[in-house]
Formats: sequence, C-alpha cells, structure tokens
Amino acid sequence: MSALIDLDLITDLQKFGAAEVNACFSCGGCRAGCPLADDDATFPRRVIRLAQVGLKDELVASKELWTCYHCGMCTDRCPQEADPAEFMATARRYAIAHYDKTRLARTIYTKPVIGVIIMVIVAALFALFFASVDKVNSGAEVFGVPYSTIHLFGIIMIVVMVVFALVGIVLLAHAIGKKEGVTAKALFGSKPAWARTWKAFWFAVGIESLGQRRYRQDCEDDQPVEPLYRRRWLVHMLTLWGFIGLFAATILDYLLDLLGIKVTGTPVPIYYPVRLLGTIAGLALMYGVSWLAVRRWQRTKEGLEVSTVSDWIFLAMLWLIGLTGFLIEITLYATPIAGWGYWLFLVHVAIAMELVLFLPFTKFAHIMYRPVSLFFYGLARQD
Repeated sequence: MSALIDLDLITDLQKFGAAEVNACFSCGGCRAGCPLADDDATFPRRVIRLAQVGLKDELVASKELWTCYHCGMCTDRCPQEADPAEFMATARRYAIAHYDKTRLARTIYTKPVIGVIIMVIVAALFALFFASVDKVNSGAEVFGVPYSTIHLFGIIMIVVMVVFALVGIVLLAHAIGKKEGVTAKALFGSKPAWARTWKAFWFAVGIESLGQRRYRQDCEDDQPVEPLYRRRWLVHMLTLWGFIGLFAATILDYLLDLLGIKVTGTPVPIYYPVRLLGTIAGLALMYGVSWLAVRRWQRTKEGLEVSTVSDWIFLAMLWLIGLTGFLIEITLYATPIAGWGYWLFLVHVAIAMELVLFLPFTKFAHIMYRPVSLFFYGLARQD
C-alpha cells in the first residue's frame, strides 16, 4: 500500500508549537526512558519519525498520540533537547485540528490572538442573550432569567457539541481501525469478539480514562518525593472527576425539575444529594485546576516547559466556572440577594456553555479522543 508524503508536515506542525523536532536524530533515548512505551505504543520516537518523513495520515491515526500522558520524562532524557514531550502535545493539537472540519481548532491553536477574540465574542454573545431574556416572576428563575430558557439553551449547546464530537470520534476511530487492521467483524462478529471488545472498552474508559491506572503506577517517577496532595495523577484525576461531577449534577438537577420533584434554584440543605454532588465536584475541580495552573506557571516538570495561549485559556475557563458557581450559590442563599450576583450569573453561564460548545475544538477534546485510542490500545494488548 502506497503512502502519501506531505513535504510541508513539519512546517505545519511547527505552527502548533513543535519548534525543535528537527533536532531529533532518532537515538531512541525517549522511547527507552518512557514508562508507557511498549511493543504496542512505541512513542515518542516513532511519532516523531512519522512527522519527519511527512506521513501525515499515519501520524494523525496513531493511537500513541493519546496514550501519552505528557509526563516529560522523554524531554528530560533527550540529549539533543528536542523536547519530545512538547512534540507529542503539539501533535495532539494538530490531530484535533485535523479531525475538526470547521477549522475552528486550527484557528485557536495557530492564531491565538484571533482565537481569543473569537472566544471572547462567543462568551459575550451568550451573556447578552441571557441578559436580554424577558424577566419573569414565576419563582422558577435565577436573577430573573427563567430556568426553562437556561435549560433549553444548554441542551441545544450540548446537542451541537455532541454532533461535532461524534464526527471527530468516528473519523479517529475509522483512521486507527484502518491502520491497525481492526474490522467490525473482529469487534462484533462472535461471542469471543464481543468479550474482547468489552474488555478493551472497560480498559479504555473504566481503568484508564477514569481510573488513571498507568498514570498513577508508571508515570509518577517522583512519587517518593512529592506529597500525595500535589501528585500529577491526583491533580489530573480531580480535575477530570470534578468536571464530570458538575456536569452530572447539572443534568440531575434538570431531570428533578422536569419530573416535578424539585424546582431548580430552590434552596436545599448542603446534604441534599444533588447539591452535595455539585459542591464536592466543584471543590475537586478548583483544587485540580489550581494545581495545574501552579505547575504550569512554575514549570515544575520538563513536560511543562512550553505553555500555549490555549492551555491558559482552558485552565482559566475551568477555574472561573468553579469560582463563579460557588459565589452564585452564596448569593442565592443570601438575604437579600446581592445585585452583583446577576453579573456573576451572566459570566458563569456564558463560560460554562462556551466550554461545552468548544469541547471538540480545544484541549478538552482529550476527553473524547483519548478513550478511543486507549480502546484500540486495549485491543492490541490482548493479541
């Protein structure tokens, strides 16, 4: 089978951040030093080589892109200071842009000023929309904005995001499946195939994406030194679980309102299940994001030597969602309700909906692409 060579691949990749990849002379030190590299995941050396020879299709179809956790050990051991960890991060940005047919991701990553302007404009439009909604006095409202409007608009944003996300997931799964020779029959053609598929799915979602097993057990070379409260796997896990918990609390709150069990916005004790879930998840999110920001600011690991504008925007949006959410809760329980709570609400809901809408185009896309790659990695491990 012939392969198409893209002579401009390295030049294009450098727009996403990999400035030193040409310094690599394929010594293999990064592969030897990576605790996650094995026969089924020979990164970062192989991925760098694909970029150097211009094999774009193979590069974006590499499951190794997403099985890397960016621990930075490869960069720490590189004799040429080629920064393979940053190259892997850059290749992931490139892959996100490749599978995004709107080209929004490419703009955000390669033209940060324009990307920031776009995100500010979108957030402002969301805020203006809710500020323009007719005020009601039914009680089912927050700062005068009907919850029915908030929920409906939120559902529309989720549906739009899911459509774009599914397109990217299908494209990535098809690319990896074709490259790995995995067919539908191999996945679902028999009872043993179903069992193998389920095992790979559980490995990808339960053990790795949610449980972070390899991140905890293999990537933490500094475990004897760093205290538990700031270890990378824990910080990453709390951020992930915090956002998932907040998302789940929002959906549950909407369902309870829909079923007439509890009107959204009605004051309830802190130990009320949905409120307790949201509170714990919010604290986890803010703790995780705060440490991620501190690490990135201090450049505590070799893998964090380079930070892009999109990295900081992502962390800032997550942190603001947590902070404004808690401040809004305090405002709603206060008597009388503070007037500035309305402006906090506009900021909170605008950022939250923008973050959901932009999920397939930003670093948040890791949450949808990593499990797909880990699924195929899980299949390969069974062979």
